[in-house]
Amino acid sequence: VQKKDLSPMPIIPINKPGGSGGEGYLYMQQNAGDNHKLLVTLNSFYTTPLIQEGLNIDITNFTPIKLMGMDTFLLWVPADSEISSLDEYVDTVKDQGKNWQMGGTGSGQEDSILTAMLEAEFGLDMTYVPFPGGGTVAKNLVGKHVNSTVNNPAEQIEFWRAGDSKPLVQFTEERMEIFPDVPTAKELGVDIVYFMQRSLNGPPGMSEEAQAYYIDLFSQVFESEEWQGYCENEGMFCDDKVDALEGEALGDFHDEQLARHEQLIERVGADAITSE
Repeated sequence: VQKKDLSPMPIIPINKPGGSGGEGYLYMQQNAGDNHKLLVTLNSFYTTPLIQEGLNIDITNFTPIKLMGMDTFLLWVPADSEISSLDEYVDTVKDQGKNWQMGGTGSGQEDSILTAMLEAEFGLDMTYVPFPGGGTVAKNLVGKHVNSTVNNPAEQIEFWRAGDSKPLVQFTEERMEIFPDVPTAKELGVDIVYFMQRSLNGPPGMSEEAQAYYIDLFSQVFESEEWQGYCENEGMFCDDKVDALEGEALGDFHDEQLARHEQLIERVGADAITSE
């Protein structure tokens, strides 16, 4: 936005850590009607309100702006690991039990959900180790402080390019072009497909004029060579289907994903994704 002078005012990122996104969601909810605040969301946009009911956060009241990409997940181990397939991974984790450490971004968030899905699918019982961010997770894998991760490509890809980590399986419908030799779980007969949405939303009660302004602003960002190049290089999907999800259509998408994550939590159990 700054490089292309798309906004007359600077857009300043402010991190509000805590509560698996809960602090940020509460802040936005408390600033209902403010046309000058935006929220960048992940899938914790759905899971945190479901798991932490006491927060009384209703994301369906937030103002949907635009979906910017669908991020992906892969199962990673250190490059020198003797494990080279999903079957070998499952056998090893079953043998190691709680001694096997899966690193992830916080408790009750996307990485812990995917870990719980793997545990439920294969009858595993590993130890989930939460870290404050994906970059820290990636560093702890290559430093061998944890045994595996389900990092997004953007978080792990530089270590992979440097030959320090290797992906075993990708949790996408089809193989990504950037990882042509890595099988999908579905190819291996495992019905696990999981994406992480990356969207922009406003607080409840944002004016229609402001919503339209931000949709136009971030549509320009989405269509830029810089953003499309980032998506291609970092293993994110930023295609026409993603581009179409803005405004009301994004709101419908949020409703669908909220229902889906409620089902996921019921399937694997809230304790499975919040225990540390």
